Amino acid sequence: MTLALAAAVQALIGHPVPAWPAKTAAQWLQGGPLTLEQLRGKVVLIRFFTSPDCPYCGATAPALNELHDDFGPRGLVVIGMYTPKPRPRAVDAKDVRACVASYGFRFPIAIDADWGALRALWLDRVPDAAYTSSSLLIDRDGILRHVQEGGAYAKDAPDEKGRRDYEAMRGAVAALVAESPTRPR
Repeated sequence: MTLALAAAVQALIGHPVPAWPAKTAAQWLQGGPLTLEQLRGKVVLIRFFTSPDCPYCGATAPALNELHDDFGPRGLVVIGMYTPKPRPRAVDAKDVRACVASYGFRFPIAIDADWGALRALWLDRVPDAAYTSSSLLIDRDGILRHVQEGGAYAKDAPDEKGRRDYEAMRGAVAALVAESPTRPR
């Protein structure tokens, strides 16, 4: 991560996450429709992903499923936002369902065909972002607490960065779900 990117990401931490656009909020394949406002009181992990041929998405899918399974009962809501590549475009929900099934996702999934959510939550806020496959971890009050800026993360990732990013995300999730929803920060 470049210094400029690191500074931009760091500037987001501790600040409220904007709502995703209404258009995105209406395009749910499973578990929705949802809004960030509706999810207050829950810890939310948003991952932007795309087709099964994306190496970052495929490598991270098992970690997302694991986080959902391990921490969902304690207040974590994992949300997948499908963003078509290489550019925003209309997509067939049947194709996205097949993609979601290939990853084994059992958590809420929205289609962000026009990249409205990706832009509002990530690209417009971090213009030098190197990846669209980012993960944003939001606390129970709607405040951004952790960012994995993109690429893959997994406990068995072939590269050290992917394993480090996995451990950092898992640790951040564990800390946030351990906090009481009413405990002041």
